[in-house]
Amino acid sequence: MDKIIDILQDINPDIDYKNRTDLIDAHLLDSLSIISLIAELEDTFDVTIPAVDIIPDNFNSVKAISALIERLQEED
Repeated sequence: MDKIIDILQDINPDIDYKNRTDLIDAHLLDSLSIISLIAELEDTFDVTIPAVDIIPDNFNSVKAISALIERLQEED
């Protein structure tokens, strides 16, 4: 999860990523931030995030992002 937090802090360092569970719902990450986040996650974790998985539930918290990455890595 630390790598995910590092990526998020590079995008926007002013958010408490460890405790927020509404990153998308509260509009803390905009569409450009999400595109950057997806690109960085794919590069860092060597996964491809399909369009079907780009939904708020998968990106509202670090825990949700981590679960998505773990699931994608297991599917490979």
